[in-house]
Amino acid sequence: MRSPKGASAALLMEARRDKITILANVALALEYEATCRRAEHGVAAGLRPAQVGVFVDAVIAMAEPVETHFLWRPQLRDPADEMVLEAAANGQAAAIVTFNSKDFGNIPLQFGIEVLSPVDVLRRIKP
Repeated sequence: MRSPKGASAALLMEARRDKITILANVALALEYEATCRRAEHGVAAGLRPAQVGVFVDAVIAMAEPVETHFLWRPQLRDPADEMVLEAAANGQAAAIVTFNSKDFGNIPLQFGIEVLSPVDVLRRIKP
């Protein structure tokens, strides 16, 4: 949302082309929406609140729903990151894509999940 020409935006375009799959459970979708609706993010993206809502709705609509069968908390220091890990583990994700890989440490590897930056994912899917 903040950088329409950045790696994250490119990943969203790849998701629209079905080259990657976005996973989200209800908790993660709500956290994502709350984060995107913070005023500083809308201002940085140059979007009005209604436009932010359209963006969030579109991203969530692209996501494959994940049912949370197992709660793995606590594993990480940041409770918001716990939601990401739970959605990834319950959705059998291959990777968590984040700019904050240090916040996850090696914990996702215990679930067979890599932690990659958006640029790393783009390099893998676009030879």
